[in-house]
Amino acid sequence: MAKDTPEAPVTTGQSTTPGTHLPATRRLLWLLGPALVAGVAYLDPGNVAANMSAGAQYGYLLVWVVLSGNIMAWLVQYLSAKLGVVTGKSLPEVLRERFGSRAGRIAYWLQAEAVAMATDVAEVIGGAVALYLLFDLPLLAGGLITGVVSMGLLLVQSRRGPWVFERIVIGLLLVIAVGFCAGVFIAPPEAAGLAGGLVPRFADTNSVLLAVSILGATIMPHAIYAHSSLARDRFGSKPLLRSIPRLLKATRWDVSIAMLVAGSVNVAMLLLAAVNLAGVQGTESLEGAHAALEVALGPVVATLFAVGLLASGLASTAVGAYAGAEIMAGLLHRRISLLARRLITLAPALALLASGVEPTFALIISQVALSFGIPFALIPLVNLTARKAVMGEHANRWFTTGAGILISVLLVSLNVLLIVLTVRG
Repeated sequence: MAKDTPEAPVTTGQSTTPGTHLPATRRLLWLLGPALVAGVAYLDPGNVAANMSAGAQYGYLLVWVVLSGNIMAWLVQYLSAKLGVVTGKSLPEVLRERFGSRAGRIAYWLQAEAVAMATDVAEVIGGAVALYLLFDLPLLAGGLITGVVSMGLLLVQSRRGPWVFERIVIGLLLVIAVGFCAGVFIAPPEAAGLAGGLVPRFADTNSVLLAVSILGATIMPHAIYAHSSLARDRFGSKPLLRSIPRLLKATRWDVSIAMLVAGSVNVAMLLLAAVNLAGVQGTESLEGAHAALEVALGPVVATLFAVGLLASGLASTAVGAYAGAEIMAGLLHRRISLLARRLITLAPALALLASGVEPTFALIISQVALSFGIPFALIPLVNLTARKAVMGEHANRWFTTGAGILISVLLVSLNVLLIVLTVRG
C-alpha cells in the first residue's frame, strides 16, 4: 500500500449533512438504518444452514460461537460504518487510493469478488430451497426467481435512493425474525442446556468446521465492504466536521440495534434446532429440518420457517449484489450494468442448483469459504481506522485497535486450526 497522505479526511466546506433539517425525533430515526441493512448479511440462508446444522448435530454446544461471533461483529460493523461516516468513502474506495500497484489492487479485487460470489451462492440457493418448500418449485426455477426479485430490489436502490431500499430490506428483516423465532416461543430451550452452551469447547473436527461456518456466516466480508458504502450513501461524501460526532453516536446505536436483532435470531435458530431436531434423522438438510419442524411443532411454524428463509434469501442477495457492485466500483473505479453483474454473480449458484449438489452442504461450504475472506477485509479495516492520516481526530483509540487485532488473530487462528484438524482427520 502507498504511504499515508496528509490530506484531511473530512471537509469543513459548504456541504451539509443530509437530514439536519428534520425535527429532532425524525432526525434520530433518519440516522438509523444502514446497520440494519448490513445486518441482513448476518441472517442469510448460510446462517440458517450453519445454525440449524449446529443445533441438530450438537445441541447447545455451539451457542457460545454464535454469541462470540455477534460480539465481534458489533465492533467490525461499527468500524466499517465509522470509516464511511468520517471519510465519506467506502472501504474499497479508500483501499484503491492506498494501493501502491495496479497489480495488487486487481489481485485484491479478485479475492473480494470471489467472496461476493460465494455469498451469492448461499443466498440464491437459500431462496430456491424456500420456494421449493413453499410452492414445490424446482430448485433451478426458484434460483432464477430469487435472482430476478433481488434485481428488482437493486433497481429500487439505484432509482429511488437508499432510504426506500432500506425500508424494504428492514421490512424483510422483520419477516425473517418472526419466521425463525416463532418456534422457540412454542418449544423453549432448557435453561441448563443453554447455560452449558455458553462454555467454549468443541466436540470433534466437524464441530470446528461448523464453528468456522457460523463465524463465516456471522462476520461476512461483503457486509464489511457494504456497510461503509451504506454509511457513505446515507450521510453524504462530504460530511461537515462538526456533525461527525453526532453521526458516530447514532451509528453506535444503529449497529447495536442491528446486532441485537441479528444475534437474537441466530441464537433462536440454533436453539430451535437443538430443542426439536437433535437426534432426528434427516435434519442435516434444510428440507429435512423443515419436515421435522412440521412434525414437532405443526405446519404453521414450519411455514413461518420457510417464509423466513425466503425473506432471508431475497434480502441478503440484494445486499450481497450491492456489495459486489461497490467492491468493483471502489477498487477498479468501474461499474458494469446491473443486468450483467446480476447474471455473473448468479451463474455459480444456478450451476450448482442445476448440477444436483445437496443445497444445505453447498450453503455450509460457502460459509467456510467466506470465513477465509474475513482477514482480507478486516485487517485493512482495523489498520485504516487506526490511522490519523485517514480518520483525523476520529482515529481508533488504542484499546479499540487492540480489540480489532485480537478479533483478527482469533479468526485467522480458527481457520488454521480447521485446516490442521481436517488434514489429521
